[in-house]
Amino acid sequence: MTTPRTSLARSPVQQAAMLVGVVFLLVGVLGFVPGITTNYDTMEFAEHHSQAELLGLFQVSILHNLVHLLFGIAGIAMAGAASTARTYLVGGGVVYLALWLYGLFIDHDSAANFVPLNNADNWLHFVLGIGMIALGFLLTRRTKPTPRR
Repeated sequence: MTTPRTSLARSPVQQAAMLVGVVFLLVGVLGFVPGITTNYDTMEFAEHHSQAELLGLFQVSILHNLVHLLFGIAGIAMAGAASTARTYLVGGGVVYLALWLYGLFIDHDSAANFVPLNNADNWLHFVLGIGMIALGFLLTRRTKPTPRR
């Protein structure tokens, strides 16, 4: 016998959206911490000239960090209901796949690279995009009830 869900219990898709949101929030904060972000003194607002790298790997800027913070806040806020949590994961996944494509096609030394992005960012965006979309769909798929005998 299953117990009824209380209003405080979160569905798996809500838990996933909350976790993803918290991670984005944490990454956004860490992007502003010298030491965790190497070359911190070279950080620009929104230019490819920013040589600051989160964990010495992912190129960041003030804009990049702010986007992570806002994306994290959105995930936490949208985790309140299963439908909005799914929208956050699937929609956010699509945004990250678009960022992946953008990063593949722009010249990393051009003014078009205003976020800024490097190869590590590009492939992380690909993995995030696929992962978020998969979570959004897999955690909300409907299963057929098994017949009782």
